[in-house]
Amino acid sequence: MTTTFDKREEGFEKKFAHDEELRFKATARRNKLLGLWAAGELGKTGAEAEAYAKEVVLADFEQAGDKDVLHKIAKDLAGKGVTEAQIKAKMLDLLEQAIEQVKKSG
Repeated sequence: MTTTFDKREEGFEKKFAHDEELRFKATARRNKLLGLWAAGELGKTGAEAEAYAKEVVLADFEQAGDKDVLHKIAKDLAGKGVTEAQIKAKMLDLLEQAIEQVKKSG
């Protein structure tokens, strides 16, 4: 026999799972957008830029948080005059864009 409490608990669990999925998708989308931006800073275009963006997405799986992505981009852009602060700001801007894109795509 299902109680109101059980239904509420199930609803919270489903919402949590949904929110986590959206967070994962938005972060992956942000990392791709960040990779494409950094590729442009490196003078990469087309398939080369797409391949680089994929490297950035995969870099996010090296450790928890955004530090792995930040360090990869900062290392790759060393000597291009781009600071870590600029990369962090770009990450925030692109996360907002990514969240909107994920929400629109369903």
